[in-house]
Amino acid sequence: MDHPHDDDVLDAVGPRLRALRRDRGITLAHLAGTTGVSESTLSRLESGQRRPSLELLLPLSRIYDVPLDDLVGAPRTGDPRIHLKPMKRFGMTFVPLSRRPGGVHAFKMIIPAQPERLEPTLQIHKGFEWLYVLNGRLRLVLGERELTLPPGEAAEFDTSLPHWLGSADGGVVELLILFGLQGVRAHLRTNPQRSSQAGNQR
Repeated sequence: MDHPHDDDVLDAVGPRLRALRRDRGITLAHLAGTTGVSESTLSRLESGQRRPSLELLLPLSRIYDVPLDDLVGAPRTGDPRIHLKPMKRFGMTFVPLSRRPGGVHAFKMIIPAQPERLEPTLQIHKGFEWLYVLNGRLRLVLGERELTLPPGEAAEFDTSLPHWLGSADGGVVELLILFGLQGVRAHLRTNPQRSSQAGNQR
């Protein structure tokens, strides 16, 4: 027999899933095609008309890149530590420093040493981004401007402006970044060639 509190937890899953999908700008049709779960089932799951099951939540957990515990809002075990799982994208390492689904996410970003000066591949996405340089010298390109940020300097900018991050002197750069889910998707999954074309068209 289910505990009354279990019903409250399950009732909250649907709105949480809907908020995650909308934050990421994903349609039900796209989500259905990616997960193999029918669009009607996903819609009923988000509206609370379908009870969440492990079979339904596992593919959503993978797509949204969040732990199952976060999808169902399971209470924490009392351990406040965040279990870091670094992600590598386009040669850069992203270490998640927050675990709350939705909203602003915090990452430590590591740009590896670059023996040759790279040609920027500009990116565009919705939102704002804040960064703080921990180590190294960051090369920040914003539209037609190029800035060099040493350790201890911070920057904040509208990400609808074409931008790119790299090493200013070829050395390793470590920085903290805060951005919303739109920003996460653009930095971790954008096609470099497409980003470059988008930046050049501006």
